[in-house]
Amino acid sequence: MRVYLVRHGNARSKQEDPERHLSPQGREQVCKVAEFLKPLGLRVGSIWHSTKTRAGETAAILSAAVDAAEGLVERDDLAPNHDINPVRRDIDQAGEDLMVVGHLPFLDHLASRLLAGSDAAEAVKFAEVAVACLEGDTSAGRRLVWMVTPNLLPRVPA
Repeated sequence: MRVYLVRHGNARSKQEDPERHLSPQGREQVCKVAEFLKPLGLRVGSIWHSTKTRAGETAAILSAAVDAAEGLVERDDLAPNHDINPVRRDIDQAGEDLMVVGHLPFLDHLASRLLAGSDAAEAVKFAEVAVACLEGDTSAGRRLVWMVTPNLLPRVPA
């Protein structure tokens, strides 16, 4: 099983936009990553994302590049400081690949728990729109297969 953990793109400030939509830079970041993912032919059961606007917009853009059988699934337990245990349990019980779009520090803690068994392990640090591909399950253990960030990718032509 593969789990793709994704941090949302750059968002407008709370003062500029109380709902914190993606900024133009954030949209560009997400589009770059989507262009990278598209030829990989990723297939997941669903793309989970938090209730925050920036995560939903990130997930929607990525859904054009990733085949998600059940589409986008908004979850209220993916907030930045939410307890990771319910999501970790749902990942452990999932029978299909998943993509999870969320926030810091939640994603750092979740990745560390999934990879090292401790949310304090700091196994992965997520830049904006970083995608970490974890493979394996609870019985065999998980490992980081690859990770990509927008700054590693060429600029998307306008």
